[in-house]
Amino acid sequence: MAKGQVRPRRSTGPVVAVTGAATGAGRALAARLAQSEEIRKVVALDAQRGDVPDVTWRVVDVRDPMLSNRLADVDVLVHLDVEWSPEVEQRERRTYNVRGAQTVVTSAGAARVRRVVLVTSAMVYGALADNPVPLAEDAPLRGEPDAGIAGDFLEIEELAARAPVTHPGMTVTVLRPAAIVGPGVDTVVTRHFEAPRLLAVKGSAPRWQFCHVDDLVTALELAVLGKVTGVVAVGSEGWLEQEEVEEITGKRRFELPAVITFGTAQRLHRIGVTPAPATDLQYVVYPWVIDCVALREAGWKPAHDNASALAALVEETAGRHALAGRRLGGKEATMATAAGATVAVIGAAAVVRRARRKRRIQ
Repeated sequence: MAKGQVRPRRSTGPVVAVTGAATGAGRALAARLAQSEEIRKVVALDAQRGDVPDVTWRVVDVRDPMLSNRLADVDVLVHLDVEWSPEVEQRERRTYNVRGAQTVVTSAGAARVRRVVLVTSAMVYGALADNPVPLAEDAPLRGEPDAGIAGDFLEIEELAARAPVTHPGMTVTVLRPAAIVGPGVDTVVTRHFEAPRLLAVKGSAPRWQFCHVDDLVTALELAVLGKVTGVVAVGSEGWLEQEEVEEITGKRRFELPAVITFGTAQRLHRIGVTPAPATDLQYVVYPWVIDCVALREAGWKPAHDNASALAALVEETAGRHALAGRRLGGKEATMATAAGATVAVIGAAAVVRRARRKRRIQ
């Protein structure tokens, strides 16, 4: 077969388009679907051409209003072109994520795509001290609709809820993964494990649940084939206690009262020292474990348990250093590692005080 040709198909299954197909979970899903006998054709959508073989590449920005022209033959569209990184400025990230989802859904409706699969996050349930462990898939959404990443996903879920009304004949499946880990994943949660010590709030009982990218991909395959529909939680079974997390990571916790933890975090964010608002910090100190009932009933089993997923995260973040979600380099990293997280937090509070004094002088 000549280079660039797509492997011929005999399947009468759906034509599936995947956004964000050049990297990350999008690349992994496109590659998996390209080898499935149940899929007729895979259309890979991205702003740049990737290296996945046996797919049809269509280079396009997901925010392009003309996206519908690239979906004429598509039956199922999976949207994975989402920005997670704390490094991206919040308004830029919100615009990219929400406008991208809006364009994808609107374009799919115009092209008469039968099924759209969106990936948000279990963050939409909120991370709260009084959360039941685990949360049911139909639990109320108590995430904060603020500038944090959970706010992006709450807006995307509102789009998903309206889509079948706005676009009759379209069904929308929403996957809500637990804390995602895997190659290239960079989030507020993964950066928590780049710190020299693990932050904990006094009196709270953290519970940790992860979703490896490999398991997200197999869950997405079921959604593509219509074997799970509606709202679907994705993650490893059960959860890890804080003591188990400390044993696997080799890092100890340090505890602060909630009022100091969130108050300091919000002040640091306000003056631009840390990238994420204080509400994002809730996801590393309070539980948001989910029960993956729909997938379990469909016969899905994750390949990774929470312990192996966390071990993969530790390996992925080795050599990186972050505090309060801000990645450090050079002398900063050396000082933070040597001083320990408690000293670093005190130092961060000092930064706030200096900034306040500077503003008063000006």
